[in-house]
Amino acid sequence: MANKNLTDAEWKQKLSPEEYRILREAGTEPPFSGDLNGEKRQGEYRCAGCGEILFTSSAKYDSGSGWPSFTQPAVDDTVSEHADNSHGMQRVEIRCSACEGHLGHVFPDGPGPSGLRYCVNSASLDFKADEEE
Repeated sequence: MANKNLTDAEWKQKLSPEEYRILREAGTEPPFSGDLNGEKRQGEYRCAGCGEILFTSSAKYDSGSGWPSFTQPAVDDTVSEHADNSHGMQRVEIRCSACEGHLGHVFPDGPGPSGLRYCVNSASLDFKADEEE
C-alpha cells in the first residue's frame, strides 16, 4: 500500500493539486472548507496518498476547530509524530507512517482519556463508508 518511494513527479500525477499541496508540501486547508469536517457516517478515513487506514468514525468528534478531529488513530503506528516549529509555534505534526504524507497536527486539548485532538486536513483523507463495497 505504501507509496513512500514515488518521485515528486509521480506524486503530482497521482494527487490533485490540493492533495499534493497538503500531503507533500505540508499545506493546510482553510477551516470549515474541507468536505469531511461534517461527515457523520460510520466508516474509515484512509490516507489520500496511499490508502492506509488512519482513523475510524468511532474516534471522530466535532471539535469546533473547522477540521476533522479524532481522539486517536485507527492503529497507533499508522500515524507518526514530528516536531513542527514553523510559523513561530511549537506543534506536533502528524504524518501517514506508510507514505509520510502530511495530515495535520495533534494537540493536547481533546476529550476522553487520551486528551488528544488529531486535527486533520480533509484533503489528506479519503472516506470509505461502512455500507460501501
